Amino acid sequence: MDDDPAYCYDPLVKENTFITKEKDTEPLPTYEGSRDELPELVWDDNPDGVKCYNKAWEIAFSNLHSPTPEDSMVSNFIDTAFNGCLFMWDSSFITMFGKYGSRVFNFQKTLDNLYARQHMDGFICREIHENVKGDQFHRFDPVSTGPNVLPWAEWESFMITGDMDRLQKVFPPLLAYHHWLKLYRTWPDGTYWSSGWGCGMDNQPRQKPGYHHGFHHGNMVWVDACIQQLLSCHILIEMAKLIGREKDVEALKEEEVFLAKTVNEKLWDEDTAFYYDLWNDGRLNMVKSVAAYWALVAGIVPEDRLERFVAHLENEKEFKRPHRVPTLSADNPNYDPDGGYWKGSIWAPTNYMILKGLERYGYHDLAREIGKCHVDNVVEVFRQTGTLWENYGPEKAAKGNMAKADFVGWTGLPPIAVAIEQVFGIHGSAKDRRITWRIRETGRHGVKRYPMGEDYVDLICPARKVGEKVEVEISATCPVTVDVIWEDGSVQTVHAG
Repeated sequence: MDDDPAYCYDPLVKENTFITKEKDTEPLPTYEGSRDELPELVWDDNPDGVKCYNKAWEIAFSNLHSPTPEDSMVSNFIDTAFNGCLFMWDSSFITMFGKYGSRVFNFQKTLDNLYARQHMDGFICREIHENVKGDQFHRFDPVSTGPNVLPWAEWESFMITGDMDRLQKVFPPLLAYHHWLKLYRTWPDGTYWSSGWGCGMDNQPRQKPGYHHGFHHGNMVWVDACIQQLLSCHILIEMAKLIGREKDVEALKEEEVFLAKTVNEKLWDEDTAFYYDLWNDGRLNMVKSVAAYWALVAGIVPEDRLERFVAHLENEKEFKRPHRVPTLSADNPNYDPDGGYWKGSIWAPTNYMILKGLERYGYHDLAREIGKCHVDNVVEVFRQTGTLWENYGPEKAAKGNMAKADFVGWTGLPPIAVAIEQVFGIHGSAKDRRITWRIRETGRHGVKRYPMGEDYVDLICPARKVGEKVEVEISATCPVTVDVIWEDGSVQTVHAG
């Protein structure tokens, strides 16, 4: 297939070392044999939360696989836990909790298998079969690829691991893939399109009547696709600075500016203070979808719009349901109170995206409030059923009405990443050897063996009263600086290691 004369070859693909990578042969770790090396969650007030955290790791380790001589996989990987295929969108978000277990298993290498299937023109299929060679879709199928969150997944991992060598290796395939999307997934004006399957939100009703929600691009401008490409531009530019390849991203600097301007001028509705998809008749579709909140992660919301845009997350008629945040606003006529897959269900990846976006704009307390609601509901359903689910209902603590069990899978995000980052308020950067810890919990809590590159840090806060500043317990196997931020905004800096 790669010798097809119709291909527009991207020279960056020749730098993609994953294509010629030899298959991994190291044995897979087991949960029982590794749990003493994983981060340990300390949460005295929430023993079920700790059990759910441990269960998430247990299921994750049960889904680890190795390449076989017959398949096209090159690295050990975690299965998507859906249908025997590896998904681009799922795998990217799986790495965002997997980064905490990287001392035991390199979850990031799951993405190697996608890069190894890159075509010579830069295309990467969004779904590859684990046991059969070849792609699941032809590259020009409207559902063949996306969403492009691979750069973000690699950047989030880099923040924890500081792995500069991996950054240098992934840069060429990521940039080549970005080029492919710009060539084949844009309208003449440079805006991007996708499809229900391509954007990952399979059945969300966003297109005009008459178009299939899952399989057709609807001849419209897709707000999430545009912003994800903008985010890709931004991250690839940052990567290029670190690895000395800034000349390779000059065009991306222009595209980032263009997309930010276009999204804010053409996809924003001032009356409702929201970003929407743009139909081909010039009308905004007026469907309030979580797709709009990629604007927070990308950092493109102007200051004078921010408060009104974020306020939708606090509106009980829209996104503030008993389990936050439904993927479709509750005031939409297609909203399903039982979830209906992407018609209102709560999904781990979109919630995580919203939380990270809120934090980028300094809404740390709201991110914690939403994150805690999400974790509490996931833990309650775990208490009832003993497992984690593909998605959850928005109106009560229940699995979604179309949801697979044992879905770790990206549902490892709430009990692991969201518990650590938003509920406990712990964010680390291995590159800077620095941790920020916003303490809001009052019970004894923290993380032992928090990863800091190849080293680790123990972070424990004793039980305390609201507003009380106590002496935190911090130890590390390397020099690290911890900025403890209390409720009143005061910062206590602790040096350990």
